[in-house]
Amino acid sequence: MAGNQPYQAGRHFLQIPGPTNVPDRILRAIDGATIDHRGPGFERLGHRVLDGIKPIFQTTDPVVIYPASGTGAWEAALVNTLSPGDRVLMAETGQFASLWHALAERLGLDVVFLRGDWRHGVRAEEIAQALEQDKNSRIKAVCCVHNETSTGITSDIAAVRKAMDDAGHPALLMVDTISSLASIDYRHDEWGVDVTIGGSQKGLMLPPGLGFNAVGAKALAASDTAAMTRSYWDWGPMLTANKGGAFPYTPATNLLYGLDEALTMLGEEGLVNVFHRHARLAEAARLAVAAWGLETVAQNEGEMSNSLTAVMLPDGHNADDFRATVLERFNMSLGNGLGRLAGKVFRIGHLGDFNELMLAGTLSGVEMGLAAANIPHNRGGVQAALDYLSPN
Repeated sequence: MAGNQPYQAGRHFLQIPGPTNVPDRILRAIDGATIDHRGPGFERLGHRVLDGIKPIFQTTDPVVIYPASGTGAWEAALVNTLSPGDRVLMAETGQFASLWHALAERLGLDVVFLRGDWRHGVRAEEIAQALEQDKNSRIKAVCCVHNETSTGITSDIAAVRKAMDDAGHPALLMVDTISSLASIDYRHDEWGVDVTIGGSQKGLMLPPGLGFNAVGAKALAASDTAAMTRSYWDWGPMLTANKGGAFPYTPATNLLYGLDEALTMLGEEGLVNVFHRHARLAEAARLAVAAWGLETVAQNEGEMSNSLTAVMLPDGHNADDFRATVLERFNMSLGNGLGRLAGKVFRIGHLGDFNELMLAGTLSGVEMGLAAANIPHNRGGVQAALDYLSPN
């Protein structure tokens, strides 16, 4: 552990929903010597990662890779496609949808924000209603978070696309997949998404530092007339340089080494198997929560995230105090409650480089922590998960 905390035996369990555990293969790849980013070796690397990232988004469209966090990728999606004062439609599904909303307003966009209760995903019927009422097509983009990291809720993007098509509305569809990419089935092409936003530090198993925009043809055409100020984020120079396996400015070379290895690992496992693994482990985690007699933030079974589970504590018990107990007693970090859920919720990350034994250890730490913190619960959550995961 970094800082002044005394040594604790055993490996620290990092069970926040991102940044996730970085596997040794990726750490060793990042550890390589930096090379000339204008040389032939980097050109080969550039082509590999730029081509290899496309199947992760399930797209044939170009994917722009920035040295940035997901927040930068949010901004890039907006400034490349819109003009000052343009109206955008956003849905409030949690803290990260709210932060994207705030960013859009700071950029001078006119945001219609569909308010939500943080217990449900995007409501396609509300999107449809807003678009049907927009007779003059003033709404230029619909922005949704696929998997809301603050609440553990996954929204139905295919239903949003259908609502837009049924309304016959020309708005762009932009989707944040920062905590679902390479963890939950996501289909940029099939679902007709115009810009998909991603980040490196979750399902891709990398440290923070790479942001992604998968760019559809309609979004690329919109960038030709978009009037928002952009320089660093401009898709044009990026896509031109990318044709030669290069970048228009200094790339994050060592993170690209890691991305190259991550893509290899995901390919070895197979993306369908990756999704199945996440779904299986998530179901086991949810069974444990139910056995403890606790409640998830997500209320609809079909919207429960396979990347993380957000758990509510009973009234009168502070989730941050519980997390502190778990960290001190068992050397495990759990995700905190964000925004309106602060102090009420803890989040179990079960995405990225993660398997059955890691989940069993995580759930054991939670169950022991509930007892240590004197939080009312039923015993047997770990056993419920093990019964589900164990072979017949």
